[in-house]
Amino acid sequence: MEHLWEILRSAQKVAEQAEVFWISSGETPVHFEANKLKQVQTKENTSVALRIFKEGKVGFSAASGPHPSLSLEGEGRNEVETLLDMAVETSQFGNPANFTLPSLKGYPEVSVFDPKVGKITVEEMIEYGNQLIAKVREYAPDVLCDVEVTKGISSVHIINSQGGEASYAKSFFGLVLEGVLIQDTDMLFVGDSESLCCLPDKIEVMADRVIRQLELAKGKATVSTKPLPVIFTPRGVASTFLTPIALAFNGKTVLEGASPLKDKLGEQVFDSKLSLWDDATLAYRVESSPCDDEGMPSQRTPLIEGGVVSNFLYDLQTAARAGTRSTGNCRRVGSGSPKPATSSLVIDEGGISFEAMVEDMREGLVVEQLMGAEQGNLLGGDFGGNVLLGYKVENGKIVGRVKDTMISGNIYQVLARPLGIGNEARWVDGILRTPVLYCPCLSVAAK
Repeated sequence: MEHLWEILRSAQKVAEQAEVFWISSGETPVHFEANKLKQVQTKENTSVALRIFKEGKVGFSAASGPHPSLSLEGEGRNEVETLLDMAVETSQFGNPANFTLPSLKGYPEVSVFDPKVGKITVEEMIEYGNQLIAKVREYAPDVLCDVEVTKGISSVHIINSQGGEASYAKSFFGLVLEGVLIQDTDMLFVGDSESLCCLPDKIEVMADRVIRQLELAKGKATVSTKPLPVIFTPRGVASTFLTPIALAFNGKTVLEGASPLKDKLGEQVFDSKLSLWDDATLAYRVESSPCDDEGMPSQRTPLIEGGVVSNFLYDLQTAARAGTRSTGNCRRVGSGSPKPATSSLVIDEGGISFEAMVEDMREGLVVEQLMGAEQGNLLGGDFGGNVLLGYKVENGKIVGRVKDTMISGNIYQVLARPLGIGNEARWVDGILRTPVLYCPCLSVAAK
């Protein structure tokens, strides 16, 4: 990585502080469409980002491509000069450089690399896809399955002029299974996914979950248009609550005054049974790492403790502006500019089983997937959307799938009321670990 040091040394000649961020990644996705193998690809990309502090302002530039030749020899010299010139140029219009880059070199040990991921063959990945499809079709022969099996490995290096240095390798393995069952004009959508930094123990668990969805959706039912109790499964929680919650606790949103929680630190805003935290130190989770994308150590940050708003998520710049410290939550998309963002979000388990929640309902709804929830006023916490997959509960039993049904509400009102919190949690898309949530009253509309 000598060329990274060369870039840093060049930047130090014109800037007060400088940082070089380098990420190289390769991934192989295997696609199945309508039960058949469709495509196998291999993608490689390398990105480098340079951030400088010049005359008290932040400048930023980036370059990416399959194989950038960034070094101070030959053609690479021009690329480095261009990178540096762009950073200097943008610094004229940049934000105030009101923070210091970290001088750290020691980080917590966080397991995010599994050598077995790199060794798995395309043939084995194809076999994984075929197994998932075969198991689901054994239960429902007419279902059309789309599957994606992906393996990937990335390498991250961060160095800065303050002596800060971090590097780590990370593996990725993802499975996505989506099915559609078409009967006349009726279309039933089912699906599940798994994302890890290691190979999963049992891939058939995902097929079992999809089969369970098909089973619960066998019958058809209609719900009344009126306020009803609603149970959100873990996938339902993710599709309804994840985006507005992530926005509300983002330090940048708070700083801009757009978060409804901006003045609520230390206040009881949510049901006292609700606890939520952000954790980038969990082993083999896709958003885990020893440090964030600025080289700040990863940590576990409580966001809601017993219903009380306890922290927001910051990178170095937003933390400095807010007069606080970084929580190690800087993230970059590729070589994009640093921004605060969540890592893994975890909702604490409660003490009620899913079965007990269902038995408690005279009439109600179980939401597995909400479509269009993000079209409401996300910053205000409003949500509303079509129930893509959901089931009616009648006299304590699930009686069938609902169609043409919408739910709406406000997450701050819903999560402030007494909640039923499930006693078992699971990961959704590798980024949210949540139990089932039982909301006693939500607005439901059906055609």
